[in-house]
Amino acid sequence: VETIAKALVDTPDVVRVSETVHRGTTLVELTVADGDVGKVIGRQGRIADALRTIVAATAHLHGTRAALEIRDPDR
Repeated sequence: VETIAKALVDTPDVVRVSETVHRGTTLVELTVADGDVGKVIGRQGRIADALRTIVAATAHLHGTRAALEIRDPDR
C-alpha cells in the first residue's frame, strides 16, 4: 500500500502507513498530505477501491481480515 501510494502522490515523504488490530480485524491507515487525498482516492473512488481490494486479498491469503482507511494528516 505504501509503495503504491508513494507512486501516486506529489509528496511521497508525507505518506505513512500504520496497522492496528481491533477485534480480529487489522486496520491499515494510510495517511497522505492534504492535497494528495484526491489522488489516492481517484475518480469515483476507483483507486481507493483497488487499494482496499489489495489489502483485503492479502489479508485473506494470511487467513485474517483487514480494512483500509485513507486519512489526511490533520485528522
